[in-house]
Order: sequence, then structure tokens, then C-alpha cells
Amino acid sequence: MIEVKNLIKNYNGFCAVDDISFKVKTGEILGLLGPNGAGKTTTLRMLTAFFEPSAGEIEIKNLKIREDALKIKNLIGYLPESAPLYHNMLVFDYLVYVAKIKGIKQEDINDRLARMSSLCGLSEIMHKPVCELSKGLNQRVGLAHAMISDPEILILDEPTSGLDPNQIVEIRKIIKNIGKEKTIILSTHILSEAEATCDRILIIDKGKIVADDTAENLKEGAKSESHITLSLYDADAGEVKELITSIDSSIIVKDAHCAEKNAISFKIKVSGIDDPMKKIYLRIKETDWIICEFKHEFQSLENIFHKLTTEDGDNSDNENGEYNGNSKNSLAQQEA
Repeated sequence: MIEVKNLIKNYNGFCAVDDISFKVKTGEILGLLGPNGAGKTTTLRMLTAFFEPSAGEIEIKNLKIREDALKIKNLIGYLPESAPLYHNMLVFDYLVYVAKIKGIKQEDINDRLARMSSLCGLSEIMHKPVCELSKGLNQRVGLAHAMISDPEILILDEPTSGLDPNQIVEIRKIIKNIGKEKTIILSTHILSEAEATCDRILIIDKGKIVADDTAENLKEGAKSESHITLSLYDADAGEVKELITSIDSSIIVKDAHCAEKNAISFKIKVSGIDDPMKKIYLRIKETDWIICEFKHEFQSLENIFHKLTTEDGDNSDNENGEYNGNSKNSLAQQEA
């Protein structure tokens, strides 16, 4: 449905979007992720024909962005980060006004409003002034605005920005429901939102695409490098390090510190090795050391995002030498 080819946008010598290409299939929810200033909003504004590309092509349903901008706009519902609402109007009056601007026939307006009220949860606020609404309710009205003409494509720029956790969940549910019928592109820098909502994630940094895959595939690919936390009673740190590193050259002991009385905790980095937990456990089993903690920690989407969008590309350890990952119970699982 949407094809972007070698898209570039320059501002007075600054390249905001740098030669990106991607496709979006009909019915797909694509998450456009990136840090602030990565080029997400600029990309969306070019997709919606509000900005003209400096170079490259955008095709939507075989329409070209330069030649068919108006036709493309008619296919798209767009919600910018701050919903463009008239705060002195009632929600009902505002949506009627938008429906008329969108060219919806007078006899169809009430049906469209009823549909938007149901889909976006507006039934209790239709006769309230927009100025009295919370940020979350404003976003719902903004979604109704974007959806009222029943567009085939919905483009949302930071749809949950500034919302509290409950409001984020509500908006996320609405987007998932809409996604059953529409093709959606949404931008965000909230990783959990993209993981829970999107079929596919495209990560952009400094105007370039640095990853394009499903959340599961991104995390699966990161499993080649993981960390193990191991705590032992009555063990000598030097002897433990020597024993563990002798198992395989890809096993590296990164940190050792006293966890509690008579216990030493180790952070172990492993990569490219099958069943590292089992191999370490069998060697520990040959000694008199007592295991008090043993867990495997895999990369989270947050870790992957950080690695792809920072200069150093390594946040496997924070300032305290602790790895922030999604831990999985290990010894029992490995034994099973």
C-alpha cells in the first residue's frame, strides 16, 4: 500500500531524513521509533503530503506524492502530536464541523459521529466543551477527527505523548481496534507502546533506518548475547573466574562483588554458545560451592533501542555494574 524510496529531507543544509526506504502492507500497524530529533515527525509529514521531500519517492496506492498530493491526503487520517482542536467548541459541534470540511454528506454525518463516539469512547463527553477535557480525552477527540472520513490509512504522531498510564492503555486499545480495519503508522519513543501495539517496528536514528523487523525478531536476534547472574556461598572469586572462563572463550566474567555474608555475586557475559547455564551449572556442581542465585538475563527492547541509537552502543551494564534485561528463571528451566 505504501512504498517509500530513498526519501531525503534537508533543512538549510541539515539532513533530517537521510535516504530511507521502506514499505507498509495493507492492514499493517507500523511503529516508527527513534529518539527526539531522529526524523520521525518529518517523515510522517512527508507521508501526509504536508512537506515536500528534497529527494526520493513516496507512492501510496500507486499515487505519487508530488503529482497526487490531494488524492493522497484524502486517503489519510492524520493526528499530529498535539491534536488541532478548537477549544471553545463542544465536542459534538467540533466533529460536525470537521465532517463538513471533509465533505461528508449531511445525511451521513450523524451515523459517522455515532461510529466515532463508539470507537473512541466519546459518548459521555460529546456535549462538553473541548477546553474542559483532559489530555487523554483530547487525544480521543483527535483520533475521531482523523478517522471521521473513514480513511484507509491512519498516521499518528506520538499519540500517547503526555498521557498517564491509564490513558496510554485506553488509547492503545483504541489503536488496536482501529488496526483491524486500517493501515496505521504511528511514531513513538515509548518502547512498550510499540511492542504492545505494532506488527512491525522501524527504528530511525539521525535520519537513517537502523532496524526494521518485528519486536519478537529484534529480541530474538539479540539473544546471541546475554548475561548471567551467579551468586555463590563459600567460593573464592579468583577460582570461580578461572573455572568459568575455562569452559568456553565466549564466556566472560565482567564483575564480581560481595552480595551478602560469605556470598560473592558474578556478572557473566555470554555470546554464541548453546546452553551456557547448563555448562556453568555442571562445572559448579563439581565443586563445594553453594549456589544462592543463578539467572539468565536477555536483552530487552529498551536495550536494543539504546544500542542502535547511541554513540557507544553498549548499555549492557549500568553505573553500578548491573545489567538491565528481561530475566528468566534459569536453573529450574535448564534442568527441566
